[in-house]
Amino acid sequence: MAKPNIDFSKLTTTLTQTPKELLDQSELKFGKYFTDHMLCIKYTEENGWEAPEIKPYGPLAIDPAAFVLNYSVEAFEGTKAYRAADGTINLFRPEKNLQRLASSSQRIMLPEFDQEQFLECIKELVRVDQRFVPNDYGYSMYIRPNFIGTEPNLNLVYSREALLYVYLSPVGPYFPRTVKLYANATEARAWPGGVGSYKLGGNYAPALRPAMDVVNKGYDQILWLLGDDHYVTEVGTMNFFIFWINADGEKELVTAPLDGIILPGVTRDSLLALARQWSEFKVSERKITMPEVVKAVEEGRMLEAFGAGTACIVCSVSEVFYQDSNIAIPVDPTDPNAVYGPLTKRLRAELLDVQYAKTPSPWNVPI
Repeated sequence: MAKPNIDFSKLTTTLTQTPKELLDQSELKFGKYFTDHMLCIKYTEENGWEAPEIKPYGPLAIDPAAFVLNYSVEAFEGTKAYRAADGTINLFRPEKNLQRLASSSQRIMLPEFDQEQFLECIKELVRVDQRFVPNDYGYSMYIRPNFIGTEPNLNLVYSREALLYVYLSPVGPYFPRTVKLYANATEARAWPGGVGSYKLGGNYAPALRPAMDVVNKGYDQILWLLGDDHYVTEVGTMNFFIFWINADGEKELVTAPLDGIILPGVTRDSLLALARQWSEFKVSERKITMPEVVKAVEEGRMLEAFGAGTACIVCSVSEVFYQDSNIAIPVDPTDPNAVYGPLTKRLRAELLDVQYAKTPSPWNVPI
C-alpha cells in the first residue's frame, strides 16, 4: 500500500498566545525578523508523511546524530509573497521554487513530496500570518522552505526520517544601491559534474569565508569565475547578467547557461522571459569569460551589468575587481547618482509591477 503523502486537508493550526509586535517597515532588514508561526511536516520511511501542522514559531527538537547536523543533508528555497494595492496577497511563481526544491532534495536522497499539496499548506501559513506582509512597494514577505534529514544515524546511507518546514520573514530592499563585486578565479563555488545547480546548504557554507574576505575588502559579493578561461558563472546570491554590444556589433543581454554550474534562478528565468517578449535586442544564455568583459569595457561596448535573485530582485553592478584592478561598469551615463541602469531599471519595474499585481500575470498565485 502506498505511504501517505502530504495532505492539505489534514492540516492543523495552533495559534500563538504571544503574538509579536509589527516592526515599522523602515526597520525591516533581510532575514532578521520572523513571524508568529511556522509550518512543519514530518516524514518517516515506515509511515510516510504525517499531517501538516502550523504552530507557533520556535526552536526545533533535533537529535544530535541527525543527518542534517552531521552530513549537511539539507535543501532549501526562497520565494516571496507580495501585497497588492487592493490588499490582496500573491505568491510569485511558487511552483518554480517547489520544483527546484524537489530537484535539490532528490539529489541528496530526501523523500518525494506532493508539491501542490505542500503549496496549499504554504498559502495557509501566509494567510495565518498575513498581518506581517508589508504594504509598501519594494517590501515583501520572504518565504523560506527547508527540507532536512532528521534520522539519527552516523552511517553514510540516506536519511529515513525527514522534516519539511517553512517560516516567514517580512523584508525590505536587499541592496538599495549599486553593488561592487570581487571576481574570484582562485576558488570555485561549483564545477562540472558537481551540485552547483541545486539549492543545498552544503553549497553555501564553504563560500562563507571567501565571501566575508571580500566584504572586509569593501566589496559586496563574489563574482565566481571558473577554469583557466575565467568563465563568468554567478554571484554569491544572484545570477549575473551583462548588457553590451557584443563582438558582432549586436546589442545583447547575456547570462550564463544552465549547464549544471549555476543555480536556475526563478528571477533569472522571469527576466529572460520579459526581455524576450520585447524583441528589442538579442537575449542569450551562453558562456562568456572575464577577459571578454574587460575587453568590452575597454572598447566602450559595455552598457550595464546587474545581479538578479529572489532576495535582491534586480540590482545594478557598478564595479568589479579583477586581477588587481577595479573595473568600472557603466550604470547610467546620464546620471552619475543613478542606482539602476536604464535596462536594469526597466526590467526591475516591469517585474515588480507583476509581483505587486499592477500588471496581470499568470505568474501570480493568490493565497
